[in-house]
Amino acid sequence: PRQARGSHSSAAVRVQAVTASRFVSNVSVYHGGSATDLCHQPRPRLYCGCIQQKSSVQTIGEEQVQNPYTELLVLKGHQDIVRFLVQIDDYRFASAGDDGIIFLWNAQTGEKLFELRGHTHKITAIAPFFSSDASEENSRLILTASADRTVIVWDCTTGKQVQKVSCFHSTVKCLTVLQRLDVWLSGGSDLCVWNRKLDLLCKTSHLTDAGISALVELPKNCVAAAVGKELIIFRLIASSEKSEGWNILEVKRLVDHQDNILSLVSVNDLTFVTGSHVGELIVWDALDWTKQASECNFWDSSVQPDARTEIKLSQSPNETSVQHLASDDEYVYAAVGKGIYVYNLQMKRVIACQRTAHDSSVLHIEMLPNRQLISCSEDGSVRIWELREKQQLPNEPVPTGFFNMWGFGRANKQANQAKKVQENTPMHFLELVGDLIGHSSAVQMFLYFSELGLVTCSADHLIILWKDGERESRLRSLTLFQKLAQNGDLQPKF
Repeated sequence: PRQARGSHSSAAVRVQAVTASRFVSNVSVYHGGSATDLCHQPRPRLYCGCIQQKSSVQTIGEEQVQNPYTELLVLKGHQDIVRFLVQIDDYRFASAGDDGIIFLWNAQTGEKLFELRGHTHKITAIAPFFSSDASEENSRLILTASADRTVIVWDCTTGKQVQKVSCFHSTVKCLTVLQRLDVWLSGGSDLCVWNRKLDLLCKTSHLTDAGISALVELPKNCVAAAVGKELIIFRLIASSEKSEGWNILEVKRLVDHQDNILSLVSVNDLTFVTGSHVGELIVWDALDWTKQASECNFWDSSVQPDARTEIKLSQSPNETSVQHLASDDEYVYAAVGKGIYVYNLQMKRVIACQRTAHDSSVLHIEMLPNRQLISCSEDGSVRIWELREKQQLPNEPVPTGFFNMWGFGRANKQANQAKKVQENTPMHFLELVGDLIGHSSAVQMFLYFSELGLVTCSADHLIILWKDGERESRLRSLTLFQKLAQNGDLQPKF
C-alpha cells in the first residue's frame, strides 16, 4: 500500500491495495471534520485492513461500466458498530450504533455537523420525525431509542436534545412515525403512542418480555406489530374525551408464521409483506389482513434447475432467514440467507434469484430509482445488481437430469416434474454490475442519495461515502475554474 500523503497520522486508516477487478481512484478519510487524502491510484481494489479470500460467489471483471462509484470518503467518529443510517433531507443524514452516539453528517462533503450525546447504552432504533410545516419550530427532529430504556428527541437544525423519555419498563426496539396523525409509536414489551410534545397518549397492556421486533403502518389508522411468531394488528381510535387524545385497540392476531418474524415491509395501501426466521414470506391484504400468498420454497431446487447445487436434507436457520425485505408496486426483494430473491406480486412467485449473492448473510437490500438493486452483507461487501429478462427460445426443452439423477422413475412422472420445473423456472436473472469493497467487517445498511452518492455503515466502526468519480471530477474542475476566474488568472496575458 502507498504511504498516505501529508502528516495526518491521527486520521489515517490502514488501506491495503489488493490486485483485483475494481479500482477506486480517490480515497479520503474524515476525522473530526477534516479530510485526509490517502491515495490516488489507478487500479487497485481497496480493502481497509481485510484480506481477500477465495469465494464461490459471482465475481465481476475490471470494466464495471454501470458502477459509477470510483471515489470514496471514509468518515470516522464512532467507536463501536454502526448499525443505523437515517436520511434527514436531501444532503444530511444521521448515523448511530453500539457506542450510543448519534452523528449528523453532510452527504456532499462528508463533514461532521453534530455529535449528539445523551444515551448511556447502544442505540436500538432511530426514526426521523418531520413536520409538514417547514416554518414550524422543531420541524426536523429525529427520535433515538437505546438499551438504556430511554428515547431522546433531537433537533437536527441545532444538534440539541429537545426532550428525553425514561419511563419505559423495557428496551424500545422499534420506532414508527405516523406522519398523517402527527404521532409516533414506540415498541418494546408494550406499544405506546406519543405526540410531538412527548405526551404519552395511550399504550397497550404488556405484550411480551421479548418485545415488539418490527412495526409497519397500515391504512385506516392501523399498524402491524411483529411479536415473536405473531403479527398483531392494532387500530388507533380518536378519543372522545380529549381533543388530541387517542386510544389503541387490538383488532386481530395473525398466527400463520412458524417462526419469529424478522422483517416487515409495506408495499402500498393494499399490501404488506412479512418474512420469518425459517424463510417464510407471506403477502397480506392491508385492509382486511388476510393472507394473499406465501413463499416457503426459496431453497427448492426447481427454482434453479440448471444450477449445480448440493442438495441438503435441511438448511441452517442462517441460510434461510429472511433478514430484510424491500419492495415496489411490482416486486418484493427478499434478502434470504446469503441470497437475493425477487418475488412478483401479481404472479405470486419468485421470478429471479441469486442464491449465493454474498459470502455471508445479506443484511440489507434496496431497489434504487434507476432500477439497480443494491445489497450489503456480513462479508463486508456492497454489491450492485440489475434485474434482466432471460432470452429464451420458444419451446425450449427443460432439462430433467435432476430427476433422473435421483431415480424418480417413470416417464410420465418425469414429464410432470419437467412441466413443474418449467413453470417454476425464473424468467429473469440478477446480473452483477458493481462490487464495492471498502469495509473490513459486516456492512449493516446503506442510504442512497442519488447524485450525492451511497452511504454505508459497518461493524468496523466506519461510515463510507461512495462517490460518482466522474461527477466529482467535474465539480472539482468547475470549482477550480471559478477560483481562477475570481483571481483573474483566466485573463489572457500578452
